[in-house]
Amino acid sequence: MNPPAYQQIKEHILDNIRNGQWAQGDLVPSENELARSFGVARMTVNRAVRELADDQVLVRVKGAGTFVAEPKITSTLVEIRSIAAEILARGNVHHAEVLTLEPVIADAELAARFEIEIGGRLARSRLVHFEDGVPIQLEARWVSPELADAYLAQDFHHATPNEFLVREAPLARVEYTIEARQPDSEVAQVLRMAPAEAALVLVRRTWSRNRVASIACLWHPGSRYRFAGHF
Repeated sequence: MNPPAYQQIKEHILDNIRNGQWAQGDLVPSENELARSFGVARMTVNRAVRELADDQVLVRVKGAGTFVAEPKITSTLVEIRSIAAEILARGNVHHAEVLTLEPVIADAELAARFEIEIGGRLARSRLVHFEDGVPIQLEARWVSPELADAYLAQDFHHATPNEFLVREAPLARVEYTIEARQPDSEVAQVLRMAPAEAALVLVRRTWSRNRVASIACLWHPGSRYRFAGHF
């Protein structure tokens, strides 16, 4: 399946910036010019340009045009570690139980988040991660098979999905949220949570090669887990 037209336009712009054809401050072709070049509606080009502007790759100046933005220095880092490595670093033992590993079809919500067509193919996994025999994370993950085509063939009892994806789809960009949620009965039972105990939930979307690679929803018992870090 070919990527959507707007994604192809984004790749075209990014390729020209990467290879030095368009440098910082250069004026890029207008939306009308790009629409004619790709044989698409201007609205399609507008989405590509708007998203690159949101990512601070381009700068849009009213009445003047769209320019290649000045590179930004990243001031904060989000460390994405394998849960197994995290547990090992504490001197404890990790093991995982695989609940689900299957192909799925993208519904409207997943298609929008993966920036693909409704009905597109995805892979889904659900694992429970244990630390010294105690469950500390329920990992629900959706993965693009176009970026990690061997995902469904993996044995995630021995290597985590994170470890596999780091090799197959190197991280280029990440967005995430962390919030407290009340788990449903299944999540509470799997994580052995006390009645009315809240969960800490990390929802993370990652990109590789300018495409969405995976979306993970990570549930943790609030009484047995905390997020911490340093910069």
